[in-house]
Amino acid sequence: MKLYILAVGNKMPEWIVAGFTEYHRRMPKEMSVQLIEIKPEKRGAAKQAESLLLAESERIRAALPTHCYCVAMDELGKGFTTIELAGNLVNWMREGLDIAFIIGGADGLHRDIKRTANEIWSLSKLTLPHGLVRVLLAEQLYRAMSIIKQHPYHRA
Repeated sequence: MKLYILAVGNKMPEWIVAGFTEYHRRMPKEMSVQLIEIKPEKRGAAKQAESLLLAESERIRAALPTHCYCVAMDELGKGFTTIELAGNLVNWMREGLDIAFIIGGADGLHRDIKRTANEIWSLSKLTLPHGLVRVLLAEQLYRAMSIIKQHPYHRA
């Protein structure tokens, strides 16, 4: 099973890079996480949000590994607990699925990405900076794996 995080944004602040790297490093080898950064569309006064999101969605689709179960990350998606995430990971491992978590850029994700995703999840009802989402997602994946492996990192 492979986990992919496709994230729009490619010049993240050092604290984002350091946070993601820390949890990426901690993941067990049998549950590798690969970050695929998607170049954001250039913003400009003449460009409408729809055309920006459409261009980014095309880049996401081009970078998306084949045959992945896709989870779009969006603040309006389904909320879940870390225990539920661990349960989902166990189920996905049993099914032998590779999972792609898709994080939009500053303007979110195009509606077609959300429409074609297998699931839409939310890490919070709050609107979060897209760079921070990759760190939070990496930490939650690590925490879920610690639950599965009965490692004491997670304290319920």
